[in-house]
Order: sequence, then structure tokens, then C-alpha cells
Amino acid sequence: MISINSLTVAYGGFTLLDAIDFHISESDKIGLVGKNGAGKTTIMKLICGLQSPTSGSVDKPKDIRIGYLPQIMEHHKGRTVMEEALTAFDRVETIQRELDAIGETLASRTDYESDSYMELISRMNDLSDSLSVIHAEPPEVLAQKTLLGLGFKESDFGRKTETFSQGWNMRIELAKILLSAPDVLLLDEPTNHLDIESIEWLEDYLKARRGALLLVSHDRKFLDIVTNRTVEIMLGHIHDYKVPYSEYTRLRKERLAQQTAAYENQKRMIEKTEDFINRFRYKPTKSNQVQSRIKQLEKLDRIEIDETDNVRLTVKFPPAPRSGDIVFKATGITVGYPGKVVFRDADIEVRRGEKVALIGRNGEGKTTLMRVIAGELAPLGGDAKRGYNVSMGYYAQNQEDILDRNLTVWETLDNIAVGDIRARLRDILAQFLFRGEDIDKKVSVLSGGERARLGMAKFMLQPYNLLALDEPTNHMDIKSKEILKQALQAFDGTLIVVSHDRDFLDGLVDKMYEFRDGKVKEHIGGVSEFLQRRKLESLRELERKLGKGILDAQDDKTAQGDRKAVAKEDFERKRNESKEIRKIRHRIGFLEGQIGEVEDKMKEIERALSNPGSGDDIMELTRTYLEHKRDLDHKTAEWESLMEKLDD
Repeated sequence: MISINSLTVAYGGFTLLDAIDFHISESDKIGLVGKNGAGKTTIMKLICGLQSPTSGSVDKPKDIRIGYLPQIMEHHKGRTVMEEALTAFDRVETIQRELDAIGETLASRTDYESDSYMELISRMNDLSDSLSVIHAEPPEVLAQKTLLGLGFKESDFGRKTETFSQGWNMRIELAKILLSAPDVLLLDEPTNHLDIESIEWLEDYLKARRGALLLVSHDRKFLDIVTNRTVEIMLGHIHDYKVPYSEYTRLRKERLAQQTAAYENQKRMIEKTEDFINRFRYKPTKSNQVQSRIKQLEKLDRIEIDETDNVRLTVKFPPAPRSGDIVFKATGITVGYPGKVVFRDADIEVRRGEKVALIGRNGEGKTTLMRVIAGELAPLGGDAKRGYNVSMGYYAQNQEDILDRNLTVWETLDNIAVGDIRARLRDILAQFLFRGEDIDKKVSVLSGGERARLGMAKFMLQPYNLLALDEPTNHMDIKSKEILKQALQAFDGTLIVVSHDRDFLDGLVDKMYEFRDGKVKEHIGGVSEFLQRRKLESLRELERKLGKGILDAQDDKTAQGDRKAVAKEDFERKRNESKEIRKIRHRIGFLEGQIGEVEDKMKEIERALSNPGSGDDIMELTRTYLEHKRDLDHKTAEWESLMEKLDD
């Protein structure tokens, strides 16, 4: 489908991507991984045509449809949430016009075996598939389902998009991309602005979706659930694994261990051979053996170990001074802003040494409570106070606003450091991967991940006994998140954290406060147990919402004579039975050809497995065979369904 060929991207003397090659097929769901700045977003932009490579090419079909969700985007204004979501269906008329044109062309042709005729058939099938997906349900119902799944409420559908935050507008853009049903889906950090429930909905959607997916995410569990292949970018090169993320990390470790062992064995052999050559080089009786071994070394294919980037964070929080037993306590608090109550009548208690997560949908009050704990906001009612001798380090979600963009990395810490700690600033910055010239960079040019690391580095400047972290892992790569998690597990003070990253929270926190529908509820235990309890409740609630949304949509159409529904019904009337049967017959013929090709491939693999050669990779052959088997089952099921329609 999409081929990336010898692609190089260089900036001055720095090569970001060095002659990389890989292929994206229509069944691939790829996790694109690597540390911040490795080139993941660059690859997505190259595929979309938003950036040009220094050399190499990206080859893709002319009519391929790509849906791209970048990390930062322009949002449309002037329409309601529902109106904006429905713009995803603007292409329906275009598809139908092309389908009609192809149908007229096919009706007048008799060259059934020609390549051009088969290309038209293939194009018609693709367009029919796209149209069947769109018309599976009325556009309004599909839009409602998607918006509800991404966390919107029905009351939000009529609000203008400009009244929502950037994070919520990102959800609208994501909904539009999903509803447009592209051939290839490119998602760059789609979970950054989603809460846990919306992430779970998106997981289910992407798992069930047909079509290629290229995903950048620093959420390990999300990658494991959604992807079936992992492409790693490291030091300008890629390493391709046909497995999800966790399996990739295991295989990568094994591969490096095997490479190292083979390298060491070859190194010892070379040393022994060179020793023999040096000892007997000038002995006439050994001259033939010496020359033979010299030639042997010249022809030797030297084993190389893949370059690895071993630079990583080394976070260790200073020992926490002792605080009182109660770190924070709120009794019957009502919190919000003038004219808007976010939650009410909440009782919250955090004790010394506890690690507590605040979880719930966006906009329910998690960050607002953080501001109350930090003393930035007073509750509207009730009582809230920090305990005795509590010193709090607060990591706010909006680091771009908190950090002075005009300062350098060094100045950011130097301006607030006091006493002996000033002598350790370079060491502290190095722990967070700011080395050499990096410390002279302006905050304004830092990436999201670099800003996150700089904000975390400020915690090293004095010993806190309460860390309040609001979405600390947004923009952090997986390795950095793992190291931060380990440091927080070892931290001997109290932790309050807002996060939607289940893998980060799992094993870190032992208590949670759930923010939901204006209430705050305490849950004892970890995030895995909580999600198991909430799963069924969430599904039942979503079903109720969808059922009501469908009924409301139907009522609206009946009452208002919805023009789109009328147009769809008119379109359906115009479709005659013979045209439908012709499409089914063409699709059956296409599937029969595809089934034959897959069966031939499976027979070749069966022959190889029955008598494997020395260069055959049994594991890879087996894995490929199972992929073909799944593809065959899917195509056969569709063929049987179409045959039943013809019989009817």
C-alpha cells in the first residue's frame, strides 16, 4: 500500500533518518516507537506529503485516502460540535458520482478479461465498501456514537467548537477523521487529551477497524492492545518487528543478546587467528597456513551490534522531610468558579506516604482540586487544608505557561536555585538529558517532552514531602516514563497524581479518587482493580446513551424532515436490483481470485515447513502462515455471505 524507500532526512550536518525502508500494508496496525526527537512525527508528515525528504521516496497509490491527526492542529470555528463532526460525510456525494460513472462505463464494455476492466471493478468495490461503511447507519447516529465514545455529552452537541478547550477540539478532529473512514489512519499521540474511558473506547474502535494504522503513542498498554507490529526508530535507523510493543521489547532484548554473543565469539576467533598469523608469519613451514588464514580474515563477514541509544534519565528525588500524618484533608468541599460548580460535597483525605491518583473524565475537576491543594484556589464551600509541615512541589499540566519561554534551560533553574544546590545544577540537568549546548537552549524552542523534563528537574532543587503532579507523562517517551515511575515508587514522601496513563498508574498508586458527574468517590486499591469494576458500569451507561441518542435522532428526523435522511432514502430508491446484483457478482469474482492467491501462499509455506532449509526462519514462517489463515477466513466468510444474498 505505502512503501518508504531509502528515505533520508538531514538538517545541516545532522541526519535524522538515514536511508530507512519499510512497507505499510492494508492489514498493518503499526506502533511507531522511539525516544522524543527520533523522527516519528517526521515520518508521518512525509507520508502525508507535508514534508519532503532529503533523498529517497514515499510511494503510495494515487487514490489512497489518509487520515492524519497531528499533535498540534488548527481548529475550525463557527459550527457546533455536531455540525463539525458531520463535515466528515461531505465526500459521500463525490463517492456516489464516481460509482455511477464507473457503473455506466462497465455497462458499455465487453473486455471482461482486460487489466483496465479489472481495475475498474477493483475501484468500484473499494468505493462500494466505503459507501457501505458510511451508510451502515445514518450519519447523525454514527457521529453521536463517536462523539459519546470520545467523552462528549449530548448537551455538548449544540455548543460551538470555539467554546471548547484545545484538548476537546482535538477530540472533535479525531471524531471527524474516524468518521471519514480513511484507507490509512495516522495518529500522533491521540491519547494525550483523552481520559481513561475515552482511551478504552478508542482501543475497541481501532481493534475492530479495517484498514492500515500507523500510531505514535507513549502509552504501552494502548500500543499492546491496538497494534500488531512495532517499528522502532533509533539513531536514524529502523528495526521492524511483527509483534506488539511488549513482545517487541522482549524480542529486541533477545536479538541484542544473540548479536553480542555472536560478536564476542567472532572476536575471540579473530584474535586467535591473528595471533597464529603473527607467530608463524616468517616460518617457511607454516607459510601456506598463514596465507590461508589471512585470506580467511579478509573474506570474513564481520558481525556488528546494532547501535543503541543508552542515554536515559537518572531521576532520584531528594529524601522527603517528615510531615504530619494528615497531608491534605477536605470536608464537604464544593469547588468551582463564579457561576459554575465543578463538584460538590466531597470528602478527601490524603495521609503521609500514600500515593493517590485523581482520575475521571476531562472537565470533572481533577486539575481544579490540584489548584485547591496548591492553595491557588479556595473552595466555594466546606473546609480544605494541608497538614503540618507539608512542603509541596506542584507540576502543572500547562508547562508552556508555567515556564518562562524567554529563559534558557540553565536560567530556568539558576533563577530559583539557592544555597549549595547551585553547584549541582549541571548534574541535575544532565539527569534530565540536558547536556552540553542543550543547557543554553531557549525554553521557546524545546519540544513538549523536553519541557516536561525541565519542569520535573525543578523538583530536584529542594526536598518536598508532597509531590502534586498533573499529567506529568504527557509528551514523555516510554523509557522516560518508566524511569519517572520507578523514581516515584522509590519516593518516600506523599504523591498525588492526575494521569490517564493506566500503565504508569498501575503499581504506582494505592488509592484513587474518581471524579464523575459532579461527585468525588474514593476507591481503595490500584488502577487495574478499579477498571475491572468500572468496565461493566461504563458499557451499560454508554449503551443507555446510545439508545437515547438514536431515538432522539429518529424523532428529530420525523419532526423536522431532515434533508439528509430524505436524500439518503431517495438514493436508496434509485438503486435498482440488477445493479446491486451486478456489484455482488463482481465482488464475488474478486474474492475468489483473492482466496486463490492466499491459498497458494499458504501451500508454499506448508511445503517450506514440511522440509525447512538452513536459512528458513520457522517462527517467521509460522507467524506469516497464521496471518494468511486469518485473512483467508475473513475473505471466505464474506464470499459465503454474498453467495447467500444471490441465492435469496
